[in-house]
Amino acid sequence: MTRILTLMFLALGLSCVLAQRVNKHKPWIETSYRGVITENTDVVLLDPPLVALDKDAPVPYAGEICGFHVQGLGAPFEAVVLNSTSGAGQLRARGPIDCERQREYTFIIQAHDCGTGLPGNGEKRSDKALVHVQVGDENEFSPVFGQSEYHGSVMEGEVSDSILQVQASDRDCSPQYSQICNYQIITEDTPFAVGRNGNIRNTESLSFDKKPHYEIRVIAYDCGQKRAAKEAVVHIHVKPICKPGWRGWNKRVDYEPGTGSKLLFSKMHLETCDGSVSWIRITVELDTSHVGKGCNREMHSEKSLQNLCGASSDTTDLLPAPSSVFNWTATLVMDGGQDSDLIYQFYGRQAAKIPDWVVPQNLMDQFTIATWMKHGPSPGQRAEKETLLCNSDKTEMNRHHYSLYVHNCRLVFLLRTDYTQTDTFRPAEFHWKLEQICDKEWHYYVISVEFPEVTLYVDGLTYDPYLVTDDWPIHSPQIDLQLTIGACWQGGEVSKAKFTQYFRGSLSGLTVRPGKIESQKINTCLQACKEGLDITSLESLGPSIKFHFNPTQSLVVMEGEDLEQMNAALRKVSYINFRQFPTAGARHLRISTAVQCFGEDVCISVPDSEAVVMVMQPREPCITINGAEHLTVPASDLAQGLSLFRDLHITSTVIKHKEPTYNTDHRSGVLKEIDHNLDYCDIIVLGEELRAGLENLVLHHSALTGKQLKYTNSTTNMSIYGVDSISHYIDVIRQVRYQNHQAVDSVRSFRLTCSELNGRYTSNQYTLQVNILHSEEPVEHVNHVMAPPKYMQMIHPMVVVSNTHSIAVPSAATVVIVVCVTALVVVLGVYHLFQTHNKEDKHTHTLPEKQPDWDGSCLSITVNPLESFEELQPADELTEEEEDEDEDVSSTESDSDEETTTSVMHHQTTMQWRKATMHC
Repeated sequence: MTRILTLMFLALGLSCVLAQRVNKHKPWIETSYRGVITENTDVVLLDPPLVALDKDAPVPYAGEICGFHVQGLGAPFEAVVLNSTSGAGQLRARGPIDCERQREYTFIIQAHDCGTGLPGNGEKRSDKALVHVQVGDENEFSPVFGQSEYHGSVMEGEVSDSILQVQASDRDCSPQYSQICNYQIITEDTPFAVGRNGNIRNTESLSFDKKPHYEIRVIAYDCGQKRAAKEAVVHIHVKPICKPGWRGWNKRVDYEPGTGSKLLFSKMHLETCDGSVSWIRITVELDTSHVGKGCNREMHSEKSLQNLCGASSDTTDLLPAPSSVFNWTATLVMDGGQDSDLIYQFYGRQAAKIPDWVVPQNLMDQFTIATWMKHGPSPGQRAEKETLLCNSDKTEMNRHHYSLYVHNCRLVFLLRTDYTQTDTFRPAEFHWKLEQICDKEWHYYVISVEFPEVTLYVDGLTYDPYLVTDDWPIHSPQIDLQLTIGACWQGGEVSKAKFTQYFRGSLSGLTVRPGKIESQKINTCLQACKEGLDITSLESLGPSIKFHFNPTQSLVVMEGEDLEQMNAALRKVSYINFRQFPTAGARHLRISTAVQCFGEDVCISVPDSEAVVMVMQPREPCITINGAEHLTVPASDLAQGLSLFRDLHITSTVIKHKEPTYNTDHRSGVLKEIDHNLDYCDIIVLGEELRAGLENLVLHHSALTGKQLKYTNSTTNMSIYGVDSISHYIDVIRQVRYQNHQAVDSVRSFRLTCSELNGRYTSNQYTLQVNILHSEEPVEHVNHVMAPPKYMQMIHPMVVVSNTHSIAVPSAATVVIVVCVTALVVVLGVYHLFQTHNKEDKHTHTLPEKQPDWDGSCLSITVNPLESFEELQPADELTEEEEDEDEDVSSTESDSDEETTTSVMHHQTTMQWRKATMHC
């Protein structure tokens, strides 16, 4: 057996040596191949075919071809052996081949034999061959037009060889399928034809009166006769006998609030009557002078707007909205126009005194006065001074310490220093002469004082005074001063104090602030218009068109040399209004055009065009406040403070109109909740004002952290103000607490109102009534039995009280029984009181929105003295306080029978009264 195994191993080794000697040659393939594959197929047609030969054939393995290797970075191909004996192979794609992605591939291929028959053992590879494969195209894509719509024009009575040209392209990769070979008009009965290059011409003369506009549809075919999936729409306009001017625009454009930017001239173009223009200038002007203070601006209060723009918080608003606190503007005439812009009109007989507590006291060498003003020429040849702001002596004398007034269309600022600052001649009057002062338009004026320099800013532009006059300082006797608006106060040197130098015009937002002028960014925010002209897609205008806006964006000027580019630029001009609730009404547009031609200064005259932007009426919001209308609390709880508005809710809704359909009823609309800001909420104390030092409204400053809100507080009201969201207002108001350290009243009432846009939209008046429960002290009678409290019916077990207030003397056994039962009742009463007190602490303010009037029925309490103490309370649940009370009760057992009974009843009655009071 051993001999047989040895012979087998020798035979196997010999065969391996012989096989190694047999595989003498490496396979052979062509040096290069060229192939073609059609996209979206997987077989490559090679020329010559892929065949590998081996001279070792027909020796098994050594003469057979086992595989091909494809070498090339990213080559998506593989080669497979179809017949190992003949060496035939096939080149295939590993995945979809796309001609549009790559049109040809180049890579290396090698063949290898089977070697000894074992994988990777003794195989030999052929020389490398270069393979170049081209991807054949299929007509996958349809032609696509460069534009969905084309516009052209032809003069009436003329036959044009080329009105315009349409162009289409094809994404296929081969010239056969990617080229457009034919265009065709598919609209029937049209006097137009299209050439192979896409040029459209008219086949007969056209008449403007017969038909001024044609709409035709054109289709394209590639050279594989594949039709475009979507045709192009071509608009051809017949031009009448030429009159230069603007064509194709609406004279009224409706603007719906909240829709963003609205194009004004989407189809507009300039007709030049075939004139060859070399330069065009277009001026579009939006007239908003009749709206508010010259345009739609922010309508929040001046203080809220200052806070919104990041201005200093120490600014004093001298023309606030009239209120119980700011009442000096109540006598002034407010503009009865649109919205709630705080505009005050002065007709030469209105003026107001500023209370001393409002007047800024620290105006020294640096301060700022700012105001909106609209003013026209003064009547008469010798106009008097018209005072906007004046600080003069209240009595005895008639000296003006500082004032701002208009005189003969000149703005003058007077500032008199006193001897405490200097005793030399100093600049005192600063004069400016500007057209804006008397042009009857709104302008924003800022007087910046950095003594001795005074600078005027009008609509953001700087103006230095043309005249400065000096004067001596003023002596400063102890005379009170009076700050006034609309005139100057003359308190001395006359028989009767009076106003003088009345102002004629309109003012708004008059503020005074100590310190330097605010930054340009803040001033721009304070005077910014919220409506104006705009250009959509500025980047698409191109560098050849120049344009600029005025600061308020009510005027835009565009210049260029190419007519079509200028037409396209004008079509991008739009109107925008950023206000959520803009002023409804018309805004007038004017388009002015200047044209120059080659070789001439002015070739044609284009008349001005006018249009109207009609801002539609916004859907007005309805602000609703709701919550509990009654709260009932013990007076003792008010010292820690009562949260008045813990369940407050504020919502704002608008009526959203629905389009009627055949299967819906014709309702006017549905309520839709919207998000917007509030600018103030007032909590007003109804009835007598809060007693100073004893009761007050409290709001911790931490409640305002992270919010744009501030508040003022007094004994009559608390005002929370600032432009912020409804949710922030709710969060702050819910933290307002009412404290009362010595409650006297039984009822306190508060009213809450909120407003948006400076009072333009106000909420309902939400009233909250706080019912205060007062506990009554026990009154001792001659028999020491406590008189039953008011509203309370008591049932005293085991005790009989006669009409004469005398008590029957019990026997000894009766006394023992009474003492034991009474002790048990006291312990039970203490336990119930403790449990109820814990629950009531958790639910003191959790009451329904409406409660019935309180009566005494809830105080009728009956205690069963025979109730099992063990069933009601385990021994281990007794608190220290209850144990102490038990000890107190036990100590009374040593007293007389009458005193014992009276003391226990007194204690029990007091506990039950307190319990009933807290429960109700």
